[in-house]
Formats: sequence, structure tokens, C-alpha cells
Amino acid sequence: MQSTAESLRIPLFPLGTTLYPDGIIALKIFEVRYLDMIKTCLRQASPFGVVTLDQGSEVRVAGEQVDFHETGTLATIIHFDAVQPNLFMIRGQGGQRFRILNRELAANGLWWAEIELIAPDDAIEIPADLQPSAMALKKIIDTINTQQIPDNEQPFLKPYRLNDCAWVANRCAELLDLPAAQKQHLLTMENPRLRLDMIQDILEDMGLFKDQTN
Repeated sequence: MQSTAESLRIPLFPLGTTLYPDGIIALKIFEVRYLDMIKTCLRQASPFGVVTLDQGSEVRVAGEQVDFHETGTLATIIHFDAVQPNLFMIRGQGGQRFRILNRELAANGLWWAEIELIAPDDAIEIPADLQPSAMALKKIIDTINTQQIPDNEQPFLKPYRLNDCAWVANRCAELLDLPAAQKQHLLTMENPRLRLDMIQDILEDMGLFKDQTN
């Protein structure tokens, strides 16, 4: 994968899910290590990194071995609600992907990593043979938009780039009930057109396009 020369040191949030660029993640924060992390990110207007767990739990368990994948996604806080002093509800927006160069576990249980940023996906127009995936996603978005869901609860952020391979592939990957390893593989794929091709194969196997007409 192509990467940029820039490296950063960021806190990590290992989760049982995968965050994609331009995606949304809603989190309930109650562990001290993450409460402190969120306060720092808000104060400094800085991102944290979301990485997919390969082993272990999201919530800290004494003596448990934790491991996670080396490729993740930056998350920027776009909505914050301090429900209680020790309970935050946040929504984060997926930014650039990154690759972990080094990582260390702090005394408070928070993971830190030195990372290199991965160049954003190229903007590739969706070819005719992959339009069914874009059409299926558009139907979902149209349905959501009829439900008058508040802006801070919308599952997708505008603008809707329904003719962009990466955007459509990433949004579909978020919606699909796939094993964590498969979602992680989709995140790491370098070519967004091939990523969407794989997504469409999955949708076809699910029988989603049987009754779809142009």
C-alpha cells in the first residue's frame, strides 16, 4: 500500500469492529483510560486510532492477552455528550488509514503507537458492471432519509459519493455482517475498484440482486 512520509504518535482504541475512511463510529466511553484519552483529544482537537481486535476484549480484563491488526483508521470526534462525569457518548468520523510502526502499552492500559499514514484511495468512477452495488446502497440511503433521523444519528455523512468506488465499497462494508477478519481485509485492500468488486461478489452471493432491475 502506498503511504505518506508523515508519521504520528497517537492513542489507539482497539475494537471488535472496523472503521473505514468517511465512516461513522458511535462509542460509549466509561473506562478511565479512554475517558482521559477523549478529554485529551477534545482539548487538543486531535484524532485517535481505531484498530480491529484480533485477540482479547474491548473492555480491559486483568491478565487477558490483547492483540490487534496493524492497519487502522484515524477517528476524529464530531459529536460529544458527557452523560455523566464518567460516561461519555461520542461519534467519531473515519479519516485516513494508517499502518502501525511501533506500539506500546501505557501503565493505565492505553495503547499508543507511532504510525505512518496511508495515502487516501484514488477517486475511481464506478464502472457499469459494479453499478448494482451503488444502486443497492442508494436505496438504503433513500430509505434512511425518509425516516427523519437527526443529523447526529445519521449512519452516513454527506456528501454521498455514490459514483466513487471507495466510498460505496466502504459504506457497504460497514453495513454487511461480515467476520472481523474479512472487514479488516477490505480495509487493507489497496485498489478501491477491487474492493468494490469483492463487495459486489458478497452481495451477489447473498442473492441481493436477484430481483434488481435497471
